Amino acid sequence: MDVRTAARRRAEPFPGLAPVVWQMTPLLYFCGSTEPFRRAPCPPEPGILEVLTSVAAGRRLAQRAIAWQAVAVAVTALAFLAKGAEWALAAGLGGAAIALGGWLSSVIALGGGVNPSAGALARLLAGVALKWVVVVAVLLLGVGWAGLPPVPMLAGVIVALFAQLLAMARPLARH
Repeated sequence: MDVRTAARRRAEPFPGLAPVVWQMTPLLYFCGSTEPFRRAPCPPEPGILEVLTSVAAGRRLAQRAIAWQAVAVAVTALAFLAKGAEWALAAGLGGAAIALGGWLSSVIALGGGVNPSAGALARLLAGVALKWVVVVAVLLLGVGWAGLPPVPMLAGVIVALFAQLLAMARPLARH
């Protein structure tokens, strides 16, 4: 059996494909894998195509980071509760500023779908800029307007950033 016949048989479960796809299948037979080359059928079952996009992975990573930040900041606020309610509130506000900024950043950076690289980079930069504008505004309002102590607020920021670092360092679970 020649290569074209084998490629045509692999593509038959997908009747809407153009004939050029059948001719190019041997060249495109990597199935999106970064692992060593393997000769396994691309779709596990005919007609089912599972695609993992970097946007979906980024959204899951952002959700996991926010969850880890919420837990870490809650523990930090509980620890500062021994010093007083203001200190606990300040630690919670500092961590919440990072979590809120990270959520806004992920919505902007990952919300535009598939675009050219210039648009994607612009969304990423806009998201990061908005994140830090939100963080600085919340910190200034917390210290200046509400009169909260700055030390636990900065501790909440540091704990939230460290939790984000740990959450993003772990590999994502695959389905």
